[in-house]
Amino acid sequence: MAGTRYRPLQAPSTAIITRPGHARLHAELDHLWRVHRPEVVGALTAAAAEGDRSENAEYTWRKRQLAEIDRRVRYLSKRLERLRVIDDKPGDPSAVYFGAWMHLEQIETGRELRVRIVGPDETDATQGWISIDSPLARAALKKRVDDEFEAELPGGRTRFVILAVSYEGPP
Repeated sequence: MAGTRYRPLQAPSTAIITRPGHARLHAELDHLWRVHRPEVVGALTAAAAEGDRSENAEYTWRKRQLAEIDRRVRYLSKRLERLRVIDDKPGDPSAVYFGAWMHLEQIETGRELRVRIVGPDETDATQGWISIDSPLARAALKKRVDDEFEAELPGGRTRFVILAVSYEGPP
């Protein structure tokens, strides 16, 4: 199917989020609606006033920009309605659940990494935040310190051991 726009259906993402993640999405929606969209609408109006729209690159660009903003606003509005904020610590804080910070060691290489399990809407590789829907997070759920587990990662099956678990911040 080369050249088609077909994409296979993906499983729906888990509709949970941390309280700070929810606040960030809400702030993004507010900024888009109250600040960014009015700026683009103003620029679009000014570009439209310049005359022939068929050869007006500024007008075309602003229309595309406005469509992207409106698409994101629709997505955020619907997504925020469905998300459930999870900010309670689990009953067993020694085990890995949503919101956990984990200090892991890759068994084969000895490489250590620190990651936090968050909702799919707030993943950020630079901060070590991984989605609860990721293979690593799924494999680590309910594990405890010193437990070993395997995860099917893009580089292949990888074994890890949990060195620490925390719900207060990086261990």
